[in-house]
Amino acid sequence: MKILIVDLTHGGTILASEFSKKQDCKVFAWDIYHTLSEEDKSALEVQGIEMVDESFYESYFNENLSYGDDISGDDTSRDNNSELLVVAPVHCNLPHPPHMTHHQAVGFLLKDLITVPVIEITGVKGKTSTAAMLKEIYRDKNPLILSSLGVEVAGVGCQITLQKDISITPASIITAWKLAQEFYKDKKFDKDNFCNKIPRVDICIFESSLGGTGLADVGVITNIAEDYTIAKGSSSASKAKLQMFESKLVVCDNNSYQEIYSHHAPVNQKTNTFSMGGEKNDNVNVKVHNINYGLHKTVFQVEVTDLVTIDGKSINTSFEVSTFAPAQHHIENTLSAITASLSMGTPPKSVIKGLENFSGLPGRTSLSKRGKIMIIQEINPGINVTAVKKAVNMIKGYEKPALILGGSYGVTCEEIDEKSLSNFLADLNDDIFLILTGDLGCSVRERMGKNYNYHNNIELALNEAEKAGAKNILLIYRSNFSELSRR
Repeated sequence: MKILIVDLTHGGTILASEFSKKQDCKVFAWDIYHTLSEEDKSALEVQGIEMVDESFYESYFNENLSYGDDISGDDTSRDNNSELLVVAPVHCNLPHPPHMTHHQAVGFLLKDLITVPVIEITGVKGKTSTAAMLKEIYRDKNPLILSSLGVEVAGVGCQITLQKDISITPASIITAWKLAQEFYKDKKFDKDNFCNKIPRVDICIFESSLGGTGLADVGVITNIAEDYTIAKGSSSASKAKLQMFESKLVVCDNNSYQEIYSHHAPVNQKTNTFSMGGEKNDNVNVKVHNINYGLHKTVFQVEVTDLVTIDGKSINTSFEVSTFAPAQHHIENTLSAITASLSMGTPPKSVIKGLENFSGLPGRTSLSKRGKIMIIQEINPGINVTAVKKAVNMIKGYEKPALILGGSYGVTCEEIDEKSLSNFLADLNDDIFLILTGDLGCSVRERMGKNYNYHNNIELALNEAEKAGAKNILLIYRSNFSELSRR
């Protein structure tokens, strides 16, 4: 079988390497974005992988009239030497649709290797926070977690990071699984060894961009807070996430499901929905009411109606949750974790206990003190206008609020709508002291057309907010946390 792996920037090198290990498999690799180093190219060639370019791709389709045969994600039985299986990421805009996406390739490569339950998470917002909450809920099952914060294994009272600074491209799931296997290999389990506290992985929690691999027992679509285009405008993030419906059971934000997915999901695919309430369609499986917001702990009631588990059981219940969720969008993230856990058949008492232990996420949403001033940090490489509005609405209710907003460009493929953001900020009343910072803040300041407070350094911005008498500072910064931590 001949396979062409397209795009070596977003995990393609991992896929090419894994396919090259299969018997009777000839692998070609196309560095479509020209990002691969000579050293990495040599490493692939040592494995018998042949580097090709666009001319190879075009010549195949020009010479083979047989193109057009549909190949599903798990059908790689082609053995005709004249045929080529093209594997490309869902965001890649090729003249001819690929036979298999990177997500499907990962599902094919790992489907017989991962024998424990899998929860896979995608969505525009809230993926990393949802993964972090699920980690707390499943600590007694020694979860393997892949998120934008890294790969880690966790246990009751302990956890260890196996790799930091990893992308959430689908191929990183292969990396995460391999790292876990290497971690346990040849380890001696005794009372003094850390591995004894996490004797094995009993569940996997994988954050993945733009869709699912088909490996999941429960696949989660957190939301489509702001849809955005991919593949040079020929597709969208919401369409790409349809791949999550290859999971055994799907959990989805009700707004996204009703507006986007209800008419496209497989007829026999069960989807459990969650919602803050207020939609016209009231047929929601998990809802909340009686919310009592707090900076450190928010308490609310969860109502579960006709939720179906992976074992086919129907759940109708209600219970109270107390967790870190200072604003509406935090509760929405919590709901995605609750619904995923219940869909797995996890008892509500385990969900309640796990969420009680969740106290925010360094690198996303967390609290810190600066003397007597409370700082609410919202650090996210993919922060968008919807998230900004929800966070600002939260801070309005606290004493002497200030907003420090800014960040960097190029931290994700999705850039922020600066025009919409500028209009929103310009309409804020003077009750919120506004300071702009970073490259993003500089651009927004120019768009707003007034002499708004600006500092290119976050520390200077915090100092100014403090001098202005702020008691509660909301810091919204579009960045990777590792960059911010070096301020």
